[in-house]
Amino acid sequence: MVCALAVGAVRGFASMSREAVDEVMTAMNHGQADDALRLLDTALRQDPKDAEALNLSCRVFYAEERWDDAIGACEKAVQLAPGNSSYHMWLGRSYGEKAQQVTFVAAYKLAKLIRAEFETAASLDGKNGEALSDLGEYYAEAPAMLGGGYGKAEGIARQLDGFDPMRALDLRARIAEEKKDYVGAETAYRAKISTSHSAAQSWMDLGSFYRRRERWNEMLAAVESGAVAAEHDHGPPLVDGASTLMKAGREPQTAISWMRDYLASNALSQDAPAFVVHARIGILLKQQGDTPGALREFAAARALAKDYAGLPAASTNMSR
Repeated sequence: MVCALAVGAVRGFASMSREAVDEVMTAMNHGQADDALRLLDTALRQDPKDAEALNLSCRVFYAEERWDDAIGACEKAVQLAPGNSSYHMWLGRSYGEKAQQVTFVAAYKLAKLIRAEFETAASLDGKNGEALSDLGEYYAEAPAMLGGGYGKAEGIARQLDGFDPMRALDLRARIAEEKKDYVGAETAYRAKISTSHSAAQSWMDLGSFYRRRERWNEMLAAVESGAVAAEHDHGPPLVDGASTLMKAGREPQTAISWMRDYLASNALSQDAPAFVVHARIGILLKQQGDTPGALREFAAARALAKDYAGLPAASTNMSR
């Protein structure tokens, strides 16, 4: 995914040079949100209508969970480059996250914007697998009155079959889960493991499914298989597995160990921002009563992204 995003950034309709984009992407992949924003602020002072700089700013704000800032930057990018599929996709994602924070009435209004952006992204680039997946998930989850429908979602899965079978399987698993066809969902997740030749992320996705079904032993077995598959690079799937354990309230030491392995690796990615990982370790340490350790992790997160909205409110004064 990261490589695809990097290519998409370089192809954008904007004035940023390849070197400037690469520098921002490197900062983003290392979780250095503040550094990335400084570089982007420089680009935007030189050209306030630099659509690529605006889109990348949106993505940094998105990682920092600053939804209003993300929406503002992405809306400007879309206005300046309405033919860019990726820009519409990121705007739709930003609307989607914002919708989870507002009232029902406000979320209802945002849902229409989410669908419009994802549909536009998919229509502009029929091979944008990420945008198609986002649209398919929207169709699977949204009620008919908001343009959703299982048939529409399956149509997207068929489209993905032609060039991205992994995303097609993932979407079919989501469709089956929404339909409460849990046997079908598990079958699709296992097919994804087979198709990916036991890739770490596929195991972690199965583990997350088992968590949602409260099948704890199978969840642990799946994420442990994912960790074994990730041993060669200690990449983002380890963070996904740790997140599953955190949500399940199980094996906190294992979750901490996996996240620390990730932070010490050469596989850092914007898919699992380092500042988010530090914050999650801090949360687990705080739960275990290790206040000094938690404070160190929160400080490490803040050093990378001082405005990260996901930090616990008391992370600066826990020792008081």
